Amino acid sequence: MNYSHEVERMCPITKGPNHGPAPIPEEGKWVKAYQISDISGLSHGVGWCAPQQGACKLTLNVKNGVIEEALVETLGCSGMTHSAAMAAEILQGKTILEALNTDLVCDAINVAMREIFKQLVYGRTQTAFSEDGLPIGASLEDLGKGLRSQVGTMFGTRAKGVRYLEMAEGYVLNIAVDENDEVVGYKFVHLGKMMEQIRKGVDPKEAYEKNIGTYGRYDGAAKYIDPRQE
Repeated sequence: MNYSHEVERMCPITKGPNHGPAPIPEEGKWVKAYQISDISGLSHGVGWCAPQQGACKLTLNVKNGVIEEALVETLGCSGMTHSAAMAAEILQGKTILEALNTDLVCDAINVAMREIFKQLVYGRTQTAFSEDGLPIGASLEDLGKGLRSQVGTMFGTRAKGVRYLEMAEGYVLNIAVDENDEVVGYKFVHLGKMMEQIRKGVDPKEAYEKNIGTYGRYDGAAKYIDPRQE
């Protein structure tokens, strides 16, 4: 190591107490993190691309600094789905420092990686106070039945009002409107459950009808509107 002439001429002063880094909560323990292998936890990061055309939710389950599980969910950009496929293939097995410096092609996924890195190294994780953390595969619980991302899609104009297109429950078939032309409920089909039944051999029409439900004051509404056609 080289020192400048000015530093070489300085007299030494003894360093005072060194207590190390502040401890962070990790999987039910307080940990002083000195290196990447000291980091464990399950957390989420949300990222966006430069034109903010698309967004990514990234979930990682990290054990001793190494990514053991990755869930990549994307929205709003068709190209991002292909980047997500690549990211999900290469992230596991990397340390979180490697992953932070891996080109994940899509800006939104890279930003999500940056944000989740900060969550993990500061101990702000979903498993901060859970003894031994969560098992590998825990991120799939975010998806629910049929392992399908929960998506909300709504459209509205000043001229014509709101249209519900997709809710957490599923694909919206129609919306119920009262006498004042205000939305009071909707009918939906749960696509995840429907596709699970079709995959298991149930007739598609039967599976479709079995997974239709309603929400709110749907029955007895003044009228029903197809949000995609009316």
